[in-house]
Amino acid sequence: MAGKRREGRILAAQFLYQREVGTSSIPLDEALKNLWEQTEAKPEACAFAEGRIRAVIEKQAEVDMELKKLVTNWEPGRMAPVDRAILRLALWEMKFAEDVAPISALNEAIEVAKALSTEESGKFVNGVLDKARQGLSRPERSITPSGT
Repeated sequence: MAGKRREGRILAAQFLYQREVGTSSIPLDEALKNLWEQTEAKPEACAFAEGRIRAVIEKQAEVDMELKKLVTNWEPGRMAPVDRAILRLALWEMKFAEDVAPISALNEAIEVAKALSTEESGKFVNGVLDKARQGLSRPERSITPSGT
């Protein structure tokens, strides 16, 4: 079984995907409440996911601008929505999260893509995020919290 942080990332990516393709008219707190009522995930994973969800939504315009720069031959709107959700989450982690090293965020995103999308998505996510990691303005950190 994946650790609570990976489980949380999977929940967060699923929520961000659902929010984009259909539930964006529902207030965020209500949509989150609905998710927690429907999931059997551990409370720690839910708390981790909620923190990530709120942070990504708060910084989505900035994250989307970064995504647009990274996928020069693609319009982000042409991507599979689930891949876009995974990339938004990972880009937020790489750029803003203090509790995960950018390389760990990249590796976790590949695993989330494999779990929620396709093997090809894992390769696509890897390519986009590796480009992002190389262009990071903040230094690579070597922190490795338990459960990445």
